[in-house]
Amino acid sequence: MSAVNDTEIKSVIFLLTGLPVHEDTHLWISIPFCFMYVISTVGNSVILFIIKTDPALHEPMYIFLSMLAITDLGISITTIPTILGIYLFNSREISLDACLAQLFFIHLLQYIESSILLLMAFDRFIAIHSPLRYTSILTLPRIAKMGLVSVLRAMVLILPLPFLLKWFRYCHANVLSHSYCLYQEVMKMACSDITVHSIYGLFTKLFQMGLDSLLIFLSYVMILKTVLNIASHEECLRALNTCVSHLCALLLFYTPEISLSVIHRFGKGSSPLLQILLGYMSLLLPPLMNPIVYSVRCKHLRARIIKL
Repeated sequence: MSAVNDTEIKSVIFLLTGLPVHEDTHLWISIPFCFMYVISTVGNSVILFIIKTDPALHEPMYIFLSMLAITDLGISITTIPTILGIYLFNSREISLDACLAQLFFIHLLQYIESSILLLMAFDRFIAIHSPLRYTSILTLPRIAKMGLVSVLRAMVLILPLPFLLKWFRYCHANVLSHSYCLYQEVMKMACSDITVHSIYGLFTKLFQMGLDSLLIFLSYVMILKTVLNIASHEECLRALNTCVSHLCALLLFYTPEISLSVIHRFGKGSSPLLQILLGYMSLLLPPLMNPIVYSVRCKHLRARIIKL
């Protein structure tokens, strides 16, 4: 009986879903995805190269930006293969092990990115509240420890997910709503009772992204409080202007992600097209737009890119 169950587990196949269009148009749809992949890969790689090679950019703000770029690169590399596989080769099938590996890295990198955005909010608060002590507070060893804690926290939360899903029995149609694997989606395909696993998935989301977003909000409340105490109107605007890039990154990351989470849990009658589009936005927009936003907003970075 055990051998039969092992065979069933290993033979599980999931079907990924693309945009609901005719297959003849798949090649045309693949062009913007290829374009986004190239732009996000080149953009984040250029930012990493410039920050590494320019000693003037070895400051806390740019070190956090390089962490964000590495995470965005990882998200692009993890998600794009199955998306392009659908539109270029009509390859919709994915095995259970491959699906679990993909969802592990997708959620891990998303949780790490959430932590990095929190660290960047802390960086902006220190830069505005205590500019004279900025470099003494955010030293390289301290930044490295903060980054390590962010990775370990995400790892502890995400590591159980693929093991929990591995031992489920899957007897539904196994057609996923997206072009890649997500924990909430794969869990719904199981025949077993998923109540405990659903609660754990919600707990990890609230403990990671919910807590991070709350702390980010509190950081900006403290930033606004500090800025409003600045006498000069010009200095006040200059201080707020340093937060614009980070605010754009927050909106790009949290808006589609929160919307998609709400639809997965409460929007049973929602449009499949809306789910697919929000899924693409949550994973493809941040890696694409973050390098553009920071390149436009940061004068030193923009000057080095133009020079390069």
